[in-house]
Amino acid sequence: MRVRSFNHDNGILYLVATPIGNLSDMTYRAVEILKSVDKIYAEDTRNSIYLLQHFNITTKLESYHEYNQDIKTDSIIEELKNGMKIAIISDAGLPIISDPGYKIVKAASELNIAISTIPGASAGISALIASGLAPMPYTFYGFLDSKKTKRLAELNSLKYVDHTIIFYEAPHRIFETLADILEVFGDRQCVIARELTKTYEEYIRGSISELLKIEAIKGEIVLIVSGYKETKELVDNPNSKIEELISLGYKPNEAIKEVSKLFNLDRKELYKEYIEYKNKGE
Repeated sequence: MRVRSFNHDNGILYLVATPIGNLSDMTYRAVEILKSVDKIYAEDTRNSIYLLQHFNITTKLESYHEYNQDIKTDSIIEELKNGMKIAIISDAGLPIISDPGYKIVKAASELNIAISTIPGASAGISALIASGLAPMPYTFYGFLDSKKTKRLAELNSLKYVDHTIIFYEAPHRIFETLADILEVFGDRQCVIARELTKTYEEYIRGSISELLKIEAIKGEIVLIVSGYKETKELVDNPNSKIEELISLGYKPNEAIKEVSKLFNLDRKELYKEYIEYKNKGE
């Protein structure tokens, strides 16, 4: 179904980017849209009210967060079906990314309600392009789990991603996360971008072990980690990589599938070689 974003006779959902630190990064269009809509939904109205006041935006503001999103989603969809123009904003940057709102977008898209993005700042992409690490391809992961066991499981699932990975992390947990990444990924190159667009904006570049020696890191943090790079010896001997994946909990067929993708090898041939390799070992 094709849905035009600018049929103003019907309801429309605007996803509006807000500054990630410097209020001067707010776009003219974002201000105009927030002034023109019938209602704005924000994750934390206590933070968003200062932004709206700064730009003299008097539109009605309501909360939409992880604890009320199930209830609010239904009422917001009804408002859109009744022809209202609704905007969603986050505390900083693009909404939906690492913030509530996906349920509304999914429900609206299924009902062919118009959805339009008002682009602007994104902390992850802003950090990536200035990091000095390979910008493409990349994986945006966002926040790792706060619990160590789950975080290690997430990192193990990302260990063999062969391109740059973008994480968000809280300052009180950054060293614990770096230590876990070092344990799972090895000592890769990484960049911490903190306080982006603010007075104390800073990029800290180095290996993970080097960054762990820093005494303190404060502020909003984006962590960029370089991708997995396989050595020639392992490329020439993929059986050792299969064994390593199996030791991490992969089933043999799953490990062979992953290694075939990693090295661009024929899966059937790899399976045959691995069986021969195991038989020789026995």
